[in-house]
Amino acid sequence: MSELEDRQQAMVEDFLIFEDWTSRYQMLISMGKELSFDPQYQTNDYKVRGCQSQVWLHSEVKDNRIYFTGISDSTIVSGLIAVLIKIFSGQTPQDILAAPILFIEKMGLEKHLSPTRRNGLFHMLVSIKHQAHQALEGK
Repeated sequence: MSELEDRQQAMVEDFLIFEDWTSRYQMLISMGKELSFDPQYQTNDYKVRGCQSQVWLHSEVKDNRIYFTGISDSTIVSGLIAVLIKIFSGQTPQDILAAPILFIEKMGLEKHLSPTRRNGLFHMLVSIKHQAHQALEGK
């Protein structure tokens, strides 16, 4: 199992400690409140298109690893960003592009997020993969 798959599994296990969805949403909200994001990146250049909430993702490559920061104007969406950052930040672009996305189904997010939040999560994942692809190309 790759490090990225291990991170996904660890996130699933942390999430499933809570037996009910009220507690799971509270975990997402708490994770989102812990995010730190430099306001200089809250511009259209870093905005994730396709999200109902406003979402900004920034990436930086250091030593062939890509590091993400992000924020949203929605607390639950910020929590979803925190999940993505915990899973993908610090990984190589190659690993990000090659890794299967397992955590969404295992966490039950596809069933318990509203359609607009599921769509937003999809667009955030597309943005992460796009940024990993750009990092590979040296852009």
